Amino acid sequence: MVIDHVTLRTQDLRGTRDFMMRIFDLEEGRRPAEISGIPGHWLYSDGLPLVHIIEARGKGLLRAAEFIDHVGFRMGDYDTFKTKLEHLGITYRTTEIPSLNERRIFLRTPGGQLLETVFPGPALKHN
Repeated sequence: MVIDHVTLRTQDLRGTRDFMMRIFDLEEGRRPAEISGIPGHWLYSDGLPLVHIIEARGKGLLRAAEFIDHVGFRMGDYDTFKTKLEHLGITYRTTEIPSLNERRIFLRTPGGQLLETVFPGPALKHN
C-alpha cells in the first residue's frame, strides 16, 4: 500500500497553494471537471497529484470532529531543504531518530497544518 495523496483543508487556498509549491517544488495541475464545484488546487510531484488543497467550508462529511494530526513527506537532501527554509524565513523544528538513521524537519502551512519531512541519515548518535 502507498499513500495516493493528501488533502489539506484551509481557509487560505492561495496562501497554502503558494507555500506548498515554494517549499516542496510542486507544480499546479489539472483537477477533474467533476469536482470543479469545490474550490481548490491539485499540486503535482513527478507527474502525480500528490497534494490536494480544498476550501474549509461545509457541514456533515466535510467537517469531521476528528482529523489527521500531520502529513509526512519522505525527502532526499536534508541540508538543502533546511537551507531553503531558512532562506525563505520559514519557522521549523528538527529532530533526529538515530535508531532509524533519519532526521526530520517539522513546519506548518499558513493555515496551521503540521507537515513533517523525513530524510535518510546520517542521524547523529548521542552517547
